[in-house]
Amino acid sequence: MAATTTLKLPEPLKARIAPLAEAAGKSPHAWMIEALEERVAQSEAYAAFMAEALEADREMTETGLGYAAEDVHQYLLAKLEGKPVKRPKPIKI
Repeated sequence: MAATTTLKLPEPLKARIAPLAEAAGKSPHAWMIEALEERVAQSEAYAAFMAEALEADREMTETGLGYAAEDVHQYLLAKLEGKPVKRPKPIKI
C-alpha cells in the first residue's frame, strides 16, 4: 500500500527534474520515486559496508590478526588475471 506524503521542492530543482523525467519517458513523480529508491538502496548499502568494516576492525583489534597488504594485492591481481590462487594467510599484526 502506498503512503501519501507531501514534498515541497524548490522551483529550480523542480525545473531540473522535469526534463530529466521526460527524457527517461517517465512522469516527474515516477522519476522522483525511482531516484528516492536508488538513494535509499545506496544509503543502506553504505551502512552495511560500514557495519562490516567496523566489525572487521573490532575483530582485528581483538585477535591481533590481519593480512599483509602486499599479500592481499598479489592475491587480488592473480584473481583478476583468472589465475588459481590461495587466499593469503592471516598474520599477527
